[in-house]
Amino acid sequence: MKELNQKLATIQTELKAKKSSYNSFGKYHFRKAEDILEATKPFLLKHSVTVTINEEFIMTEPVPTIKSIATISDGKDQIQATAIVGVDLNQKGMQTAQQFGAASSYGKKYALGNLFLIDDTQDSDATNNHGKSNAVNKIKQAALPTITAEQMNKAKEYIVAGGDVKAIKSKYKIKPAFEQELLKIKETNEQRANITKA
Repeated sequence: MKELNQKLATIQTELKAKKSSYNSFGKYHFRKAEDILEATKPFLLKHSVTVTINEEFIMTEPVPTIKSIATISDGKDQIQATAIVGVDLNQKGMQTAQQFGAASSYGKKYALGNLFLIDDTQDSDATNNHGKSNAVNKIKQAALPTITAEQMNKAKEYIVAGGDVKAIKSKYKIKPAFEQELLKIKETNEQRANITKA
């Protein structure tokens, strides 16, 4: 197991997965599971390991939920990382197969990201908000990155410019105290706007 741990640590340190996709609505680039798998391939023969992804359908209530399991193995030992994601059956414009496919892709990406310690990035799933149930929101919220100090400053600028706190919460985990600060900024802005109108 020590040998596999060393191989995985090397791959985690050296692997760079590009962000090949662009979300024009949110104006950011993001990576997909395919990008991570493509970046992994050069390490497989070099370190005599295999990487596989398996999925399990683990529950139906309150929402259909898929568990994705990413495994690295040297033929003797194996190390696994998992991700759990809910299937959004309320997503408009998508057939059921597409809804399950989107959840599957999302789960695979995060399982691989957990295995290879890839920093979380925004993707199309993280910013969609189509009246999802609380259970789906909680599952997705758990997968979001925690907002950094630099991003907090940008978030404040965004709110000052008229942005919405919900949009920030759809992309980042934020502490309740910071959310209250943003709401206060928004409230102050609205009060100033009303005074100006008067």
